[in-house]
Amino acid sequence: QVHVVESGGDTVQAGGSLRLSCAASRYNNRPNCVAWFRRTPGKGREGVARIYTGDSGTYYADSVKGRFTISQDNAKNTYYLQMNSLKPEDTAKYYCVFANTYDTWCVDHPSYTNWGQGTQVTVSS
Repeated sequence: QVHVVESGGDTVQAGGSLRLSCAASRYNNRPNCVAWFRRTPGKGREGVARIYTGDSGTYYADSVKGRFTISQDNAKNTYYLQMNSLKPEDTAKYYCVFANTYDTWCVDHPSYTNWGQGTQVTVSS
């Protein structure tokens, strides 16, 4: 199984920006699909952004459209989530997944178990 490592989380004020990174250890192949999820105690886990690495096709949750951008650095096999205009409701732990699928969110996340440790984003008002 692929082991992913997320980084870049921090505490920022509302309106600020962060860039999260996701890389996989012991995995040199480019996955077809990379997605970012976030989890909060009250809302559970939800998909945030997804990219198909072959054609760079992206998909975003309505709550982050126009503010978040998912991107890839193929040379580094590293994937990013640029988060701008952050809001307190963006506070969550963020996770990424690699998959060789073309599903909307790459994995069936309610049943997916190979989550990384995640990275915490806290947005203060």
